Amino acid sequence: MKIHFIGIGGIGVSALARYYLIKGHEISGSDLDLSEITEDLKKMGAEIFIGHKAKNVAEDVNLIIYSLAISLTNPELKIAKKREIKCQTYPQALGRLTKEYFTIAVCGAHGKGTTTAMISLILIKAGLDPTVIIGTRLTEFGDSNCRVGESSARSLYANQGTEKYFVIEADEYRRVFLNYWPRIIVLTNIDKEHLDCYKNLDEIIEAFKEFISHLPENGILIANKDNKPIKKLLALNININFSTIVKKLIYYSLQQPEVDEVKKILKIPGKHNVSNALAALSVARALKIPDEIAFQALSEYQGAWRRFEIKQSIVNNHQVTVISDYAHHPTEVKATLEATREKFPNKKIWAIFQPHQYQRTYYLFDEFKKAFEVADEIILTKIYEVRGRERKDISEMISSKVLAQAIKEKGKKTHFIQDFQTIPQFLEKKVASGDVILIMGAGTIYKIVDYFT
Repeated sequence: MKIHFIGIGGIGVSALARYYLIKGHEISGSDLDLSEITEDLKKMGAEIFIGHKAKNVAEDVNLIIYSLAISLTNPELKIAKKREIKCQTYPQALGRLTKEYFTIAVCGAHGKGTTTAMISLILIKAGLDPTVIIGTRLTEFGDSNCRVGESSARSLYANQGTEKYFVIEADEYRRVFLNYWPRIIVLTNIDKEHLDCYKNLDEIIEAFKEFISHLPENGILIANKDNKPIKKLLALNININFSTIVKKLIYYSLQQPEVDEVKKILKIPGKHNVSNALAALSVARALKIPDEIAFQALSEYQGAWRRFEIKQSIVNNHQVTVISDYAHHPTEVKATLEATREKFPNKKIWAIFQPHQYQRTYYLFDEFKKAFEVADEIILTKIYEVRGRERKDISEMISSKVLAQAIKEKGKKTHFIQDFQTIPQFLEKKVASGDVILIMGAGTIYKIVDYFT
């Protein structure tokens, strides 16, 4: 089959493109910019176009898969529909695969990538040979965001015989996870997020409730007992006879007895990562994987791309530690800073943050003001604008400069630097030996990490 991907450079879409390349299909795709991801796909055999043009869609293409960021006026999508080529969004295409596998879907506002990675490595260690689509790159997958299992493996779960396991991240953005049909759902947390497409937290809870209803009669829900909105969600479901939706409910919590052991073996710090590991451990137990295998896999986990990646660097003759992290929501920023302080209790922490999307910054402004309390000194740069998701009226009301001033008024030493590429030069004159430079954001801020390595 010949498949063309529109927006092939995206972290999710590119993973699906890798999947089909490995499966032997002929792949082409387009994106607005070159990137490491598009270059890797090109090396694997995909034909890559930079820029969106109707001529990029070959006459013999059988299927179009496109990112949700792609407009319906996109010339490639328009020509595909004119030729009556089958077109699917990324979630629709992924959703079809979830019906073909024993799917384990990890959902929640935070921790999806890390939890998905941990579950995947446990299944690999147990010999279950999973296929994995993940929203980050893993060293264990050859620095890839996709792993394709080569064969069916003997299932240890519910005596179901041979199964093909599929582990994915299930995003609540625009309710895309409603395209997926898993056998196990892992619910890490619910938080105020994606308020550009949800009215409030109650509406977010309702979306998760609907996703849970996608579980089959013998499905399993593994849920974080420490998260208040999850407690509210499950109380709602109990009122409508929860047992008819989920046959088995498994809780995990930072209060359970394995916490100290998990914390001891993990290479990545922070209680949020302990919680992610407990979720993965719960999946292992549901699949009847022995604890010793699960703990061994968790102890070997190295972390993922832009998930608390630690590097050592020399800045103006000073030895410093540089950490790159994807944190872009105030809950994530706070948790990442707390993990940094846990690992480096007596060091000066520089928090460098690129806010992601004007609407997130606007709606969660008060939460962002409080998120940096653990940092010693803070640098904010211009908000990363998300194409196709911004409202002009909001982008005119909010800025990083305004947020920086609000944080400064709380007594924190805060700087605003418009062009993030000049931040390394600023730091050259400021840092001292032993300082920790924490670089956070889901946009392009990670590019300055290269300056330090």
